[in-house]
Amino acid sequence: MTTTETATARDYPFHGNVRPLLAEILHAVDRLLDTGEPTTIDLASLPFGPGELAYLEETLGTGELSANLDALGSSRIRETAFPGVWWLEHRNVHDEIVGRFVEITRTPEILSSQDADITAGRARLGDQLD
Repeated sequence: MTTTETATARDYPFHGNVRPLLAEILHAVDRLLDTGEPTTIDLASLPFGPGELAYLEETLGTGELSANLDALGSSRIRETAFPGVWWLEHRNVHDEIVGRFVEITRTPEILSSQDADITAGRARLGDQLD
């Protein structure tokens, strides 16, 4: 494989957790399309071998959308090269990774406004009209 070629899961020299995880993601995409059911995979709960997590991230690639949140630390949410498959990384105030997930969903839950926040925002907007 030349440096200009993109590696695929078939090119990976060892299997470990990457191939089964890619298969799980594929099935989760099918489930999302068939039933609308989202799936969250906690990557911290999986025993990756050396280089596997980086290989998974490289294999999933980067898509068109990304968002950064700043609340009790930073969170980076980015679409992978596969629409509906999102890579999420949460850091604490010391910039240490405290959570890493793959979400298979139309929109990651963390980006959805909560009813309590919407209610509080509506009240503030109403106060602007008074």
